[in-house]
Amino acid sequence: MSQIESGMPGAQSGYIKKELPKSLSKFGASLLIIGLALGLISYLVDPARSAYGYLTSFMYLVSIGIGSLFLVTMEYAAGAVWSVPFRRIAEFFASVVPLFIILVVPLFFGMNSLFSWTNPAVVAKDQVLQAKSAYLNVPFFIIRDLVIFLIWAIFYFVVIKNSRRQDKSGNQALTTMNIRLSVALIVIFAFTVSIISFDWMMSMEPHWFSTIFGVYYFADAVWGALAVLTLASVILYQKGYLTSKITKDHFYSLGTLLFAFTVFWAYIAFSQYMLQWYGNLPEEIIYFMHRWNGGWKVVSIILVITHFIVPFLLLLPRSSKTNFKLLKFVAVWIILAQFLDMYWLVMPGMVNNGFEYSFSWTDFTFPIAVVGLVLVLFNFVARKNNLIPVGDPKLKRGLDFHL
Repeated sequence: MSQIESGMPGAQSGYIKKELPKSLSKFGASLLIIGLALGLISYLVDPARSAYGYLTSFMYLVSIGIGSLFLVTMEYAAGAVWSVPFRRIAEFFASVVPLFIILVVPLFFGMNSLFSWTNPAVVAKDQVLQAKSAYLNVPFFIIRDLVIFLIWAIFYFVVIKNSRRQDKSGNQALTTMNIRLSVALIVIFAFTVSIISFDWMMSMEPHWFSTIFGVYYFADAVWGALAVLTLASVILYQKGYLTSKITKDHFYSLGTLLFAFTVFWAYIAFSQYMLQWYGNLPEEIIYFMHRWNGGWKVVSIILVITHFIVPFLLLLPRSSKTNFKLLKFVAVWIILAQFLDMYWLVMPGMVNNGFEYSFSWTDFTFPIAVVGLVLVLFNFVARKNNLIPVGDPKLKRGLDFHL
């Protein structure tokens, strides 16, 4: 059957396209302009430090974008139905993926401030860096990362194009094609996300290594993307932009996934810490020492509380997963906690690269631009497309989903 399953989903989904308010785009544009202006000021005040601030925001944006694309591909690969009404929203948040290849360029110019291994004089005196120079060298670093961002962008354009074409044609062959592409992307995702996290965060402290670091960043990415998806879905549903056929069972599933990845992140984070604490090797524990000395001890404790304990306790009761007010609060909490985690991963690298660390307002200029950019992009693509994939053959089963 080449048309929508029984001809039903698009016609009986109860979805009526409504334009998002123009104020959303204006608000996003204002934040984007303010954030970029403050970011420019921070660069003029302290170029080296602004590079770390920009990297923190960039890796946070990457996590949201690629995490959202992963959620889209997981639905296709797993054949899930309950998440179909929300998939288009995840697609919209994934629209930042093609921009990575442009947004990463400023970081290439700041590599000397970020990475000690880019300094030939430092490498000449360090046998460890010399042994890693085949991988940690500027030309290879730039080429492989640009290739990865290009691969992500290509997958994004193809998968999303098929999804949106299906709104008009209802052709089930497009779903079959996306399933195959999604399976391939998941395999590629496992390697490429690890490489990006190794390159841009772990290599700031090149003597330290962790084979689980890529999984840590993956857990963060999907957790943050789920929080953004949950927040947007609840707000859009309450404002009447989605269909009334979505029930609390759908939001319960979103809340359950949030809870699952809260626990998953805690498991990965503790596993990484415990193994290196138990081994007690100088080249391993130095990473955690940088995040425990001075004021970082407080940040580390706050991270455990905000990233795990609070969302775990809030999402543990069954009733909390269907409480819209609480779901929105937890989603915002997770979004902020994930940024704190990116900050905790990146900023201590300043000490390793010869800079003194102290809290500064300049660290929080680029996040304003990130929020503005996401809102502008979301509004732009939402105005041009349906908020629900009305041509998806699984939509009817997705709307009929009940626990």
